[in-house]
Amino acid sequence: MKIINKYIIDKVAKYCDLDKVKKSILSSNDIVDINATGNIEKLELIVNVEIINNIRRINKFHEEVNEKLVNDGVYVSCLETLEARKKRVKKKAMIGFKKIFLFLDFIYKRVIPKLLIVKIIYFAITNGHNRVLSKAESLGRLISCGFQILEYFEFENILYVISKKSKSPEFDMNPSYGPLFKMKRIGKNGKIIGVYKIRTMHPYSEYCQDLITKENKLAESGKIAHDFRITYWGKIFRKYWIDELPMIINLLKGELSLVGVRPLSASYFSRYPSNLQKLRIKVKPGLIPPYYADMPRNFNEILISEEKYIDQKLKNPIMTDIKYFFKVFLNIFFKGARSK
Repeated sequence: MKIINKYIIDKVAKYCDLDKVKKSILSSNDIVDINATGNIEKLELIVNVEIINNIRRINKFHEEVNEKLVNDGVYVSCLETLEARKKRVKKKAMIGFKKIFLFLDFIYKRVIPKLLIVKIIYFAITNGHNRVLSKAESLGRLISCGFQILEYFEFENILYVISKKSKSPEFDMNPSYGPLFKMKRIGKNGKIIGVYKIRTMHPYSEYCQDLITKENKLAESGKIAHDFRITYWGKIFRKYWIDELPMIINLLKGELSLVGVRPLSASYFSRYPSNLQKLRIKVKPGLIPPYYADMPRNFNEILISEEKYIDQKLKNPIMTDIKYFFKVFLNIFFKGARSK
């Protein structure tokens, strides 16, 4: 345990008895080292002090750790976050060239690795070493690989994450990674549909929803307050609905209507009262939600707005949508209604 600072040891000790557990301490970016921990007995604690920024196949590495741990076994990983990297890169850049240097670093480290063909060449050259990871992506990857986040903290500019094995990995081959992705949403009759959007959150953010809902207080709108999953350009895209333009594909496919309640994730849908859940799945979700017509101020008023809209829609679908469409149009162009 000498390779780990006492501060970190004390943090880990809250979750397991370090003197008694079967453990393995690593400093590795190689899956082979995980397999070398032994094939017979499973471990109760695995600590890797190598930052995951240097691991080529991060999910595969986490999945192997998951396989080597007993149920509820503890896994400690660490990384340099996007925010910490920005500070480090900015400090290294010459005075007068800091913004240019940050922009070039952004293109090379964050744009190129996400482009379909170019990323193959990028990872062949770099072998995934020193990749850029946001806090949201790193936590989301862990959760997708079957871990429950117990605690995370910064120490000497490195983010340490203590998690435990809670289930088998999901082996998700289609996470929110590229600029355009599909989100699983609840459609008419409770059917799960893939809603197209421009990504405004860091990759793998969808896996963090339950975690940050518990950690952060909700805003009056019912959305998560201080949501660290949203990128800085994502906030602009959301304000002017740019991120929702690809939803026109769902409209053309007949999965959405022009006017209708928002298509919700299962997690968000579960926060609705049961009577409204039953009402919601009787109609198609839509591109233009009714709350832009009613301008509700908080989550409860949003629920009232949606229930009122659905009641009218079920009685007179065409006239209801026409009425709401023009109300929304007036509120957006003359009253400055915007997404928050």
